[in-house]
Amino acid sequence: SNRLEHSVRVSYKTYQHARQWNRLSIVIARAGLLHGSFHDYLDAVAQLNLGSHADAHPKIACENACRITEISSLERDIILKHMFLVSRCGLPRYKESFVVTYVDKYVAIREVVEPIKELAGARLRGLVSKLSPVNLNINI
Repeated sequence: SNRLEHSVRVSYKTYQHARQWNRLSIVIARAGLLHGSFHDYLDAVAQLNLGSHADAHPKIACENACRITEISSLERDIILKHMFLVSRCGLPRYKESFVVTYVDKYVAIREVVEPIKELAGARLRGLVSKLSPVNLNINI
């Protein structure tokens, strides 16, 4: 998937969870959408001297989000801290930040695993079809 599709998935999933838990669903959905407003131009990112991708990505995404619209302190925390497990950005201040972080990781893992799962399933079905009695010319 591309970054926009990823951000939309994160936004929608966080919105669903927020509504279920009576959290600030619109704010969380907005921050989930804005957390991916980052372009991965490696040379440009390296020149900014912001550290690794995990450190630079949230900072640049937050700056870009601020250029697009006004964001609240909650949205800022969500965007800046959504990589806290792998960056040096500090712990999230709000429960909503944790929700977006975990949903982001869940969605990212699904985006990697699903195509692999589909490919493995197709290969397995191909092997099974080759082993079927019809293809082995076995009379039963």
